[in-house]
Amino acid sequence: MTKATELKPAPRIGLALGGGGPLGGIYEIGALRALDEALDGLDFNNIDVYVGVNAGSFVAANLANQMTTAQLCRIFVRNEAEVHPFHPEVFYRPAFREIGSRLLSVPGLLSTAISRFVNNPYDQSLMEAMTILAQAAPAGLFDNEGLHDYLRHAFTMLGRTNDFRQLKRSLYVVAADVESTEAVCFGAPGFDHVPISRAVQASTASPGLYVPVDIDGRYYVDGTLRKGLHASVAFEDGADLVLAVNPQVPIDASAAVRAGTMKPGELTRAGMPNLLSQMYRTMVYSRMQSGIAQYGRDYPDKDILLFEPTRDDAKLFFSNVFSFQSRRMVCEHAYQMTRRDLLERADELEPKLLKYGIKLRRDRLEDEQRTISTSLYGEMLPLYVAKGRKKQAEKSKLAAGINNVTHLFSKAQ
Repeated sequence: MTKATELKPAPRIGLALGGGGPLGGIYEIGALRALDEALDGLDFNNIDVYVGVNAGSFVAANLANQMTTAQLCRIFVRNEAEVHPFHPEVFYRPAFREIGSRLLSVPGLLSTAISRFVNNPYDQSLMEAMTILAQAAPAGLFDNEGLHDYLRHAFTMLGRTNDFRQLKRSLYVVAADVESTEAVCFGAPGFDHVPISRAVQASTASPGLYVPVDIDGRYYVDGTLRKGLHASVAFEDGADLVLAVNPQVPIDASAAVRAGTMKPGELTRAGMPNLLSQMYRTMVYSRMQSGIAQYGRDYPDKDILLFEPTRDDAKLFFSNVFSFQSRRMVCEHAYQMTRRDLLERADELEPKLLKYGIKLRRDRLEDEQRTISTSLYGEMLPLYVAKGRKKQAEKSKLAAGINNVTHLFSKAQ
């Protein structure tokens, strides 16, 4: 076979999902549902390489474990709290053991502070010596062991696995090693023995909020400390095209006020958690923009397509993740925003996608009546029809059986 007739290997596709906590995960699910519907030739349960950090690790792990985008959406657009326990106890269980151990350390720290002051009063004032009590502050307020338990159970169901090595496709869950500060890819050689559920627990352990997760004697936290997106992991695994979803976008308050999604001064009045969230998003977003530019230089022959919220939309920023109605709104909003983005960028995206055998379905994007609910209903309709036909056939069989028995009985008479 000559070089001219040699078959080229099929292009490899990657999916990189960023962080953003539970709300970011819901945004990603809505956005992925829109992408799933609009991109013909791409199976989101059969992508070559999945990379997830923070909330993105939860979504990526489920997709790699054959949970469809429709199934993920139904968790939020239909109230399935009994099946999928999406409530505060799963995500915000107080770290009683950590808090208790720190409280027990207070007498010893107090004794040390007083001893230092008494032995050398000219070195530190009593107040300065007392600063040692800061060591009594817990390493995290909450324990996300509940998330690990939930995923461990979910990944033991038929057709799923909690073992990276048993997945059909590559899955990488990114976390940061507290002591070395290096990013670690669970699922890579040397780290693929760690259960997927434990890796996701580590990747979602936001510093200060959650206690670092102990894995093989090392402590891990949220991988967004290193990067908002880890698309380079997919490129290094051989991906030619990476689809990236980044929910962590800071709000442009002035633009949001002009767009009518926010009142003047609302961000400042929203309290410390929202202000800290804005600062953290700004830091992550700035690094991510630099990273995207670097990908173009490091991988000039490869493509990355990024999808993220607009900066003038405060609906996502102020939503209550534990309100069913808010979750449904965020999922639907992300779905519609992504559809609109795809349609606006269609001329640019179509030639890029066609290189990889993917067709953009403009007809679906132009359907203004389409929602997540109608989309899911449409997907389930053939199943309902099939069940209805089966039921009708069973009724017909039963009726035929009764007629045969009646006929035989009449003949016997």
